[in-house]
Parts: sequence; C-alpha cells; structure tokens
Amino acid sequence: MILIVAVVLALGFGAWRARVDGRFGARRTPRATAAPTRDAGATPPTEPTAWDAVVAAGLAEAPGERATLLQFSSAFCAPCRATRRVLGEVAEVVPGVAHVEVDAEQHLELTRTLGILRTPTTLVLDAAGREVTRAAGAPTKQQVLAGLDAAV
Repeated sequence: MILIVAVVLALGFGAWRARVDGRFGARRTPRATAAPTRDAGATPPTEPTAWDAVVAAGLAEAPGERATLLQFSSAFCAPCRATRRVLGEVAEVVPGVAHVEVDAEQHLELTRTLGILRTPTTLVLDAAGREVTRAAGAPTKQQVLAGLDAAV
C-alpha cells in the first residue's frame, strides 16, 4: 500500500512539474521593506531595476533595445544548455532582443538579489531593464515569444 501511494505521489509531482516547467509567470514583488518618509514636494526615489543589478555585478553587456532575455544557469545543468539554444535562436530572430547568460554559481550575490531559486531561470526585462516576467525551467520557443509580448 505504501509503495502505491509513493508511486501515485511521484507521478502527480512529475505531472505538475511538466505542466509548470518553463512557463512565464507574473513578476515577483520584492520583499516588503519599510516605506521611506519623504517631503511632500520631493520626487519619489527610483527603484533599481534588474538590469542595474546586472551592471553592478560587472556584467556590463548592452541590453536589448526592445527586451533582454536574462538567463541564469549553472555549469552542469543540461536544461540550461537547451535554454541557451532556445533563447539564442529567439534573440537572433526577434529584432531588438538580446540574450545575456549569467553563471549563477559565479554571481551568487546577483542570484540572491534577483531571487533566483533554480537553474535555468529566465527573466524577461523590458527596454528600461525592469523585470516583466520570469520562467523557472527550460521554456520552449513559443513560451519565450509569449513572454516577450509582455515586455512591449
């Protein structure tokens, strides 16, 4: 009986992972911080973008004119190689889109800052460098194109 329950749970988890892996979802909001006090006439401070964090980490590649596909991967990750290929193809086909790959192991502070929990994770950044959507897992070309639509 225990074996049957274990198999059913494993199959259910596998089906759930296959369903959600690589799908782009809504942008995650950063952890709540204390709201700063400001003068009535002062302009609100601008929130740093995901691209600002990339530049601060020393990865000063030029962002895309329309959007940037920011991929976090690791050395021994097989889905990361497939994701690199898919994102590269999309960046070649869609004008104004750049693909930037970040080694999550070598850039742990950036990984923590942006809330990356697994590899591959792909962030879609708009032209201003703000995160529009993200996908954990290996997305298909159609999923990436649909995620790019949110960046326009």
